[in-house]
Amino acid sequence: MSKAILECRDLTKHFDEGPAQVQVLKSVNFTLNKGEFAAIIGNSGSGKTTLLHMLSGLDVPSSGQVLINGEDFSSLSDKQRGVVRNRHIGFVYQFHHLLPEFSALENVAMPLMLRKGSIADVKRQAGEMLERVGLGHRIQHKPSELSGGERQRVAIARALVTQPSCVMADEPTGNLDVHTAHEIQMLMHELNRSLETSFLIVTHDLGLARQVDRVVKMEDGHLMEADKSALERLGDIIAG
Repeated sequence: MSKAILECRDLTKHFDEGPAQVQVLKSVNFTLNKGEFAAIIGNSGSGKTTLLHMLSGLDVPSSGQVLINGEDFSSLSDKQRGVVRNRHIGFVYQFHHLLPEFSALENVAMPLMLRKGSIADVKRQAGEMLERVGLGHRIQHKPSELSGGERQRVAIARALVTQPSCVMADEPTGNLDVHTAHEIQMLMHELNRSLETSFLIVTHDLGLARQVDRVVKMEDGHLMEADKSALERLGDIIAG
């Protein structure tokens, strides 16, 4: 039986807008297993990114639980969740969110710096991960000196350098041209297979959604399994 890396139980999230309450997530249940590559699809505004932020601990649910490796971390303090994220979760944004004044090597090293290990060891690990994503020759370049695809590779290296249990990505190819998006897709799949790291992505990219192990769909705050063979018929949803 596969080991559950990430799990949520009866997860809800609501926001107050004046006198009204907007329910974004409605009793969501989900499990991601070790080494699994899963995608979340759905209309814009359906709750995909909100769910990803709940699962990664970037935000807290209104009710319900999020578990990483069987341990509940949704009720922890901000500082405690930060420690759990640093140990178990990598995150890739649509817009890479690299620090412009630092080199590729320094950006990738940032999560390791929080662990206060030796500088030499941190730089070695960051350099090795940049080599892994094909950027060993660009380690001293700043983000402004890199292409869009290279910046996203740096962001992926940063997410993986801590050897997390799971990498979450919010539209990781959404800001890239078709050729570069395909290269990033192939890279994520290669890293998923070779490192056995679980991936959970939010995407509107039909090509990427077709290639994953499992697809789930957000619709009006609810999460449900999606039939991969029916993805062509879901074009209107994915393009939303």
